[in-house]
Amino acid sequence: MAITWRAVALTAVGALPVALWPVPGTVLAWAVLCALLCVVDAVLAASPRAVAIRREVTGAVRLHEPARSRLTLTHTGARRLRALVRDAWQPSAGAAQNRHRVDLPPGESRRLDTALRPSRRGDLHADRVTIRSLGPLGLAARQASIDVPGTQRVLPEFASRRHLPSRLARLREMDGRAAVQVRGQGTEFDSLREYVIGDDVRSIDWRASARRADVVVRTWRPERDRRVLIVLDTSRTSAARTGEEPRLEPSVEAALLLAALAARAGDRVELLAYDRTVRARVAGASGPRLMPAIADALADVEPSLVEADWPGIVAQVQERLSQRALVVLLSALDPAAVENGLLRVVDQLASRHQVVLASVQDPEVERLRTGREDVSALFDAAAAERTGLERAAVAVRLRSHGVEVVDALPEDLAPRLADTYLALKAAGRL
Repeated sequence: MAITWRAVALTAVGALPVALWPVPGTVLAWAVLCALLCVVDAVLAASPRAVAIRREVTGAVRLHEPARSRLTLTHTGARRLRALVRDAWQPSAGAAQNRHRVDLPPGESRRLDTALRPSRRGDLHADRVTIRSLGPLGLAARQASIDVPGTQRVLPEFASRRHLPSRLARLREMDGRAAVQVRGQGTEFDSLREYVIGDDVRSIDWRASARRADVVVRTWRPERDRRVLIVLDTSRTSAARTGEEPRLEPSVEAALLLAALAARAGDRVELLAYDRTVRARVAGASGPRLMPAIADALADVEPSLVEADWPGIVAQVQERLSQRALVVLLSALDPAAVENGLLRVVDQLASRHQVVLASVQDPEVERLRTGREDVSALFDAAAAERTGLERAAVAVRLRSHGVEVVDALPEDLAPRLADTYLALKAAGRL
């Protein structure tokens, strides 16, 4: 049984008779009267368990997008149900207005909608539905909590898709569907056209020019059907905070943007999330099935507080790829982690594939680097500068092994990685 504010107010009213007749019997009599009224009111309340509840949840939504949980209550009891219903969810579901007042006659049904706004990826689970059935006087209530399972699937936000149109425009230029044509080692022959001032003389087709009155050049387009393997490092370094979120979140955004761009370019994209075991894998999906498959696979990927198994990552790459491909490692550029992990196996990857390492910078380090307000800020700036120099030194070592390095702030990582992919494709290095 639960009491309401009315029961408290009724008890407070007892101060008047106690003041008029200040004897122990008056206090006892008023307390017994209040308790008796509360018990009678609770007994007359409709049973909260005489309610059939069915839950409906919207389909998968992206992070921070609105969703809905709908409860359908059917009153199977004999008394009118006046109740407060609480539709409980875990805090990250964002169910702010989850309490509903219900006045339900016997045999009728009512729908209650709870708005959700998820603040984290993955499967969000509903807690119990609590029904507090009030008596006719509103002094007391009968309460019961009923398990009504429900799961809301939350996909990655993919906020970086705003960068996709500009990169697709550049891709169309490279692909010969606009006026600009590109030429590079390993590209496919497209067509012949007349020579104009500024063209590379090495692209002149002398045999075709000999058969014509004009000098003609060959135009090229980037090769299609390349293999792109995105490896997402989910080890302990991905749990480090960059601002208000873990380092893994900008890496997920970068993976989504690169996958969308590479798929539009006609390349075959695969995804692997790995630390010491496979956390997610997408292979064999193409066309309109690719991005939903990747988003669904990345929905419940979380950082694991273990060291990355780089020999295991190399073994996974070699198992998946038999020909030269683009291997994108979304991992940390921390000197200690790279020197004790990636540097020991990087030659096994770079000797057969084009390798790109994309890493997230800490915005706090960048902020400290510019501080000059006092002595303490100056020391912080010196430490931040040293951290930047160490990261730059590790990047130089990786580049000496043939690895392209993208080191950017969280909001810049996805577009910078997409630009690197386009540059490699334009140069014919995939």
